[in-house]
Amino acid sequence: MKLRTFLVMILLTGYFAKAQTIYSKTFGNSKDKPVLFLHGGPGYNSVNFEQTTAKRLSENGFFVIVYDRRGEGRSIESIAKFTFQQTFDDINAILEEQKISKITLLGHSFGGVIATLFAEKYPQKINQTILIGAPVSIQETFTTIIKSSKALYESKADKTNLNYITMLENMDKHSIEYSAYCFGHAMQNGFYFPKQKTEEAKSIYNSFKTDTLLKKYGSQMTYQAPQGFWANEKYTSIDLTNNIKHLLKIKLPVYGMYGKDDGLYSIEQIESLKKLIGEDKVKYFDNCSHNVFSDQQTPFIEALKIWVK
Repeated sequence: MKLRTFLVMILLTGYFAKAQTIYSKTFGNSKDKPVLFLHGGPGYNSVNFEQTTAKRLSENGFFVIVYDRRGEGRSIESIAKFTFQQTFDDINAILEEQKISKITLLGHSFGGVIATLFAEKYPQKINQTILIGAPVSIQETFTTIIKSSKALYESKADKTNLNYITMLENMDKHSIEYSAYCFGHAMQNGFYFPKQKTEEAKSIYNSFKTDTLLKKYGSQMTYQAPQGFWANEKYTSIDLTNNIKHLLKIKLPVYGMYGKDDGLYSIEQIESLKKLIGEDKVKYFDNCSHNVFSDQQTPFIEALKIWVK
């Protein structure tokens, strides 16, 4: 397998003397089916996917590109506006650098929002969009987190956290603080991890203890990103239902992969997605939570081999 690392030079709009670097890395043969992984957040990075899954995916007939969004992860030194359009410009620059005319987007979590909006704006550049543990309605996700957290606290008679939930329920639901507290409860209650790992997943998660990059970046977050995307794009209010309907109307396929242990999404949310894009286009895995590509890596890759043409 040929592994090539490069720095994509992005010229700032209106400036030609000063360039910024965006971290990007490729795996596999450039003649294979190209896929671009868009990581979650805002504020995280692509290290988890890069270190656990990218190489193996490339060995199954894919040319895999990972990158860290401007101002996030290993692209932290670049000047970031934290807007969707600047993000789209960076993706376009990566595609141009790699001489790729059409690609499949793998949108994990918030990366699914980016993938959907990019596909809608640049449909001529997309083969299909695959949502991986990604929200359709972010407000519905917050509701699910609060409902599930409240049930847990009630079962434990945890009055302290029940008081916090009451305070949360009375906050401005579109504020960045509301978003942060919701995700904080999700993390506190283990909503991002499977209740019972497969043997394959155990091996993958064990690598987090020894892999240098995973140890350094696996749970690292840059706080400017969520604040910036909220200020500029009000991302906590986004509902992608109509955007996805538009993609389907113009014959751009949308697929989804989710875990049954992912506390960010209720069964009702998954059923709604199935009705929206088609039941045969959604995989809903047992023993799997938010990081589908590591919780159920083999089924994840097998699904991509079927879906990505």
